[in-house]
Amino acid sequence: MAHRKTCGVRDYPRMSSPSLLSSSLDVFRSVAHVSAKFVQILRSRHTLSSPAVVTDHRREHRDVHPPTRKPHAFRVNVTFIDKAGKKIKIKGKVGDNVLYLAHRHEIDIEGACEASLACTTCHVYVHHDYVDKLSTPDEREEDLLDLAPFLKENSRLGCQIILKKELDGIELELPKATRNFYVDGHTPTSH
Repeated sequence: MAHRKTCGVRDYPRMSSPSLLSSSLDVFRSVAHVSAKFVQILRSRHTLSSPAVVTDHRREHRDVHPPTRKPHAFRVNVTFIDKAGKKIKIKGKVGDNVLYLAHRHEIDIEGACEASLACTTCHVYVHHDYVDKLSTPDEREEDLLDLAPFLKENSRLGCQIILKKELDGIELELPKATRNFYVDGHTPTSH
């Protein structure tokens, strides 16, 4: 078949083969069916494994470490001491991440990097009776803690503390301030 030129634009021959047209239509229908099913699944209320937690630090946040779902899971008593010195007692479950536990109870811990070990905004002071009961911080956590303002020997990142039975009664004090390096010290550059 010869191609025709019209005003500098190539006019390709039309597909007139009924078998090619019907197979293309079948492919389109199957893709449309799969897409419709996908949209239906996305709209289902049952697709979210845990609800979004809304805090004053960010609009939506989902747990990386969802709470234990066992009905008789061991409860761990945790006391947060806020910046004003007020004690806030809450209960967590074994396996809960301290940062996300604080968010669920509206404790003022930012956690800007969402537990990816990229900031120090979840910096807490662990009561001296519990420091040795925690796992030792890895090198990345120690490097970040070196950058944290108001660093003490009992400083830890809340996102790295996972509750266990031995931590029942733990007290975590919030420092007077934290620093989000991206927000506080970052000057954006043009791309």
